[in-house]
Amino acid sequence: MMNWYNRPPQWQVQDESLTVQVGAQTDFWRLTHSGAVNDNGHFYYQSREGDFLAQARFSGQYATLYDQAGLMVRIDEKNWLKCGIELIDGVQHASAVVTRDYSDWSVVALLDNPAAFWLRVKRENITVEVSYSLDGERYQLLRQAYFPPVPAVQVGLMCASPLGPGFSVTFADFIL
Repeated sequence: MMNWYNRPPQWQVQDESLTVQVGAQTDFWRLTHSGAVNDNGHFYYQSREGDFLAQARFSGQYATLYDQAGLMVRIDEKNWLKCGIELIDGVQHASAVVTRDYSDWSVVALLDNPAAFWLRVKRENITVEVSYSLDGERYQLLRQAYFPPVPAVQVGLMCASPLGPGFSVTFADFIL
């Protein structure tokens, strides 16, 4: 069963797809760079114990700096990973943020702002691995990171619009 953490203004599940109207000035971030702490992004999740593979395809109408969508793995407000697309200077970037008290950030610019994006997150013991694809078949490693070895985590779909008025995003083919 899926649950909302910070329910968005509008959302709809239809034919195994989730469409979200992302709320204005929403984000997940802790302390690094600006000193800000934000935990008001939208997260549609389920709890999972042990190792797992999560995967989704999604597309968004990203318009404002830092508009973002993707997958999230979360323990609490101080321990989480978010990854996906993030808009920077009009260019979509594959993005991964790992937070253990402080957020870090890594990005890779994507050519031609792809219409759709596929993402995988795999957890094995104390490691999470993030991979992305532009065609749903060939995946490239984006990030490997330590993740605290707690028995259960929350895993699901994430979106936020830190500086903007919000945007629309559609997630499909979510498997866990």
